[in-house]
Amino acid sequence: MTDPYDPASEGARTDFRARMSYTDYLGLDAVLSAQHPLSDAHDEMLFIIQHQTSELWMRLALHELDAARAAIAAGDLRPAFKMLARLARVFEQLNSAWDVLRTMTPSDYTRFRAALGQSSGFQSWQYRLIEFALGNRNPAMLRPHAHRPDLSAALQAELGRPTLYDLAVRHLAGTGLAVPAEVLARDVAQPWQASDALRDVWAEVYRAPERHWECYELAEKLVDLEDYFRRWRFNHVTTVERVIGFKRGTGGTAGVSYLRRMLEVELFPELWSVRTAL
Repeated sequence: MTDPYDPASEGARTDFRARMSYTDYLGLDAVLSAQHPLSDAHDEMLFIIQHQTSELWMRLALHELDAARAAIAAGDLRPAFKMLARLARVFEQLNSAWDVLRTMTPSDYTRFRAALGQSSGFQSWQYRLIEFALGNRNPAMLRPHAHRPDLSAALQAELGRPTLYDLAVRHLAGTGLAVPAEVLARDVAQPWQASDALRDVWAEVYRAPERHWECYELAEKLVDLEDYFRRWRFNHVTTVERVIGFKRGTGGTAGVSYLRRMLEVELFPELWSVRTAL
């Protein structure tokens, strides 16, 4: 019988009394002590961890989204492409999380749903920041955060910034493509209004990708991102319907009916309509 393996024999550090450890670096004491179920239901821990980890992924999504916007604004598209590709994969991870939550049955959920009070994912300020940054801007969505001046200010500030799509369209114009002046001068705080004239500009890019390669790749990165984002929304709808049917959400929304309306929102409408126009 061989002796048990000792990692210290190969130089691995095992004494961390005066050194930073893995737990220290990741702040795991705070992260792993942040779960506080309010009932004795077994599945409440799943529910809490599902939503906490989703918020962590959204934290990364905002990190990548902010950096991608800065890169596009600076005309530095190659780093932006990597960030946008990563952002799409973040939403793939968020998508996979629904598979775990769907192991919770309606019977499981009813055992602790009352403990949630009126808290709801509808109130996620990070999700709202992501939506605002991607272009789904609705000032009415500021109201659930009015009780937190810091969050309200962050969301309000986001409405004053160009969206990811605004910056992409400005880049198109910067390459000499004839982006309509009214599109470039739009009020960025307002929801995007689809433009046939802008669709035609994207059509010019798609008809000659070899002449507009960076704009062409930017378009496809945006479509890829919205594709994953739509899948996440769709899986959210089906998960909610599977667990609570058509009951109202804990936060007072119409539940599945509200989520289904969100499926109709297009973030980059001209990039979808151009496919029919080609």
